Amino acid sequence: MINKMEWNRMMEGKLYNPYKVGDNSFENVHAAQKKFNESEYWNDKSAFEELKKCFKVAPVDMVLTPPVYFDHGDRISFGKHFYANTGLTILDENYVTFGANVFLARHVSIYTAGHPIDKYVRNLELEYAKAVTIGDNVWIGGNVVINPGVTIGSDVVIASGSVVVKDIPSHVVAGGNPCHVIRQITDKDKNNWRTQLKEYEDIGNYAVYLSSQTF
Repeated sequence: MINKMEWNRMMEGKLYNPYKVGDNSFENVHAAQKKFNESEYWNDKSAFEELKKCFKVAPVDMVLTPPVYFDHGDRISFGKHFYANTGLTILDENYVTFGANVFLARHVSIYTAGHPIDKYVRNLELEYAKAVTIGDNVWIGGNVVINPGVTIGSDVVIASGSVVVKDIPSHVVAGGNPCHVIRQITDKDKNNWRTQLKEYEDIGNYAVYLSSQTF
């Protein structure tokens, strides 16, 4: 049975005892992710479908690549067209929310749980938890760490190896430890990549044309 006082304190970002919350989500998601991590994922999606039942929101088109690790699962909301490469870790003591079209490279870690700096309080096994929110159209590079309470805006690129300890606004490239805004994403970026896209599509159309010809 859930201890409402401990649950409410956890969701409010206040000190709480994780061993007294009293929900069974930890056991459920750990059993499901163990099966998923040991599965022949590319040939059999059944373990993945069972794991998806543990999440708060899990779109049909989301992709996870094993191995993965989640603390609870039921506090995570994935957006449409979500993709995570291997090694995703989410400590979801509080809510973690992804927008649409979020791509995660290998070994991204998202932490909502934190511990007191004071050793006396920390040794009492008390902790706090703060929600993490990630907007639409975000690409997060390999080995990025996102700390409790962070909000990342939409249309953002986070460079590999970054440690995100504070909010990142929309429409930027950010990186570093601690992660900071490097520059804005501009129309110049858009025009550059749309030009490359057109060149790629033109090659594809030409290849289709060649395949239809008899020589």
